[in-house]
Amino acid sequence: MRKDENILIIGAGLCGSLLALRLGQRGYTVKLVEKRPDLRKVEQDAGRSINLAFSDRGLKAMRMVGLEDEVKKLCLPMLGRMIHDKEGNKFLSRYSGRKEKYINSISRPGLNMLLLDAAEKLPNVTLLFNLSCKDVDLKNSTAYFEDYITKEEVVHSGDILFGTDGAGSVLRNNMFIDKELRLSFSIDWLSHSYKELTIPAAENGGFKTDYNALHIWPRGENMLIALPNLDGSFTVTLFLAHETGAMNFKKLNSHKAVANYFKEEFPDTLDLMPNLAEEFFENPTGTLGTVKCYPWSTYGKTLIMGDAAHAIVPFYGQGMNASFEDVVVLDKYIEQFEGDWPAIFSNFQKERKKDADAIADLAIDNFYEMKEHTANPLFREKRKLEIALEEHFPGQYNSKYSLVTFNEDIPYSVAMRRGRAQDKAILNLLDDGILTDEMSLDEKLKLVIKETKEILHDDDIAKNL
Repeated sequence: MRKDENILIIGAGLCGSLLALRLGQRGYTVKLVEKRPDLRKVEQDAGRSINLAFSDRGLKAMRMVGLEDEVKKLCLPMLGRMIHDKEGNKFLSRYSGRKEKYINSISRPGLNMLLLDAAEKLPNVTLLFNLSCKDVDLKNSTAYFEDYITKEEVVHSGDILFGTDGAGSVLRNNMFIDKELRLSFSIDWLSHSYKELTIPAAENGGFKTDYNALHIWPRGENMLIALPNLDGSFTVTLFLAHETGAMNFKKLNSHKAVANYFKEEFPDTLDLMPNLAEEFFENPTGTLGTVKCYPWSTYGKTLIMGDAAHAIVPFYGQGMNASFEDVVVLDKYIEQFEGDWPAIFSNFQKERKKDADAIADLAIDNFYEMKEHTANPLFREKRKLEIALEEHFPGQYNSKYSLVTFNEDIPYSVAMRRGRAQDKAILNLLDDGILTDEMSLDEKLKLVIKETKEILHDDDIAKNL
């Protein structure tokens, strides 16, 4: 076992900070380099960070590095989706029939600060900021940076090089242009963009609306969501077509247009957001896309992780959780093959690629579910049945959402396959009128399990043809 290697990590976001902390805990000498200023010292720009949904896979990673209790102090539990219709009515659709299962709203900067503070306390971890990576020598695991302050070139190298530098990864881009590596790369842009807004805290510092839920205003093509913050405010995100459809960001080009659109589509939010028009034009419009690529490792000494390897859209609340799970899986292979980095990287990417693709596809599925299906009567009937099955048969049934979100030891690819089959089974049974009110829950469960097995069997046959 070797602990004398020097580790260079490019990107001190959530994945990079967790990775630096874990490698530091294992005794490696780690240098973590970030292009932005230290967010613990500089206030973050408004409108640039979607709130995070923190769940079991993320908690598993924090447990690994000994920060589970600390991270829970930053969390606000969300029991389910609070659905708002145009008439101002709302109803709660729980995430699970098990009362102890819920997701958490957490501040991205708050979580990042926690990880940076923990990493910085280790004597073998060095944090460097304001250094923008411009180029990478992959074979020699050396990176070239520009100092934002002095504009000078700075060179850092390591025995092992990790790229956790996000969806626009410089390390990945260098891998792509190296024809020896034959890296396949794609980015699939969503037709929708997003803009962050705010529901401020009430005058007494409390919440203006229910704080134990993720709020959704589904409107078919577009939607609005809101997540609670510890200070009593809500981070609100509008997901809207960029330039297609009946309404889009291109058309919302004046204060009057914005006010009229919200009055028509989200009337119950107007009293909650007094600074709507100002924020709308002050905050940037963000893009949404899915990044897929392979391989993630080069020359046995470099590896990309997190969004650099598999950026996804935010609609399953699993982007950060998936990146944290990357570190958990990598740590498993370090434990097994410590000192043999080619074996570590090879096994890691082989396992994670199929699961990263699965959660990327599930996130797209959930985009359409959230904006179109959450208010659909058949979908609501399905969710009501799933909640009842989870509540009464906790050891026998998990919905697709629960498989993904609350079962951290089930791979995303397995959760997707089983969950999609269950969804299809229940919707078929409901639509065909086979599940009746006269039936007991036990009878319904047996039918759902039987139909699910048949669908999975048919899928296996089709897959092997």
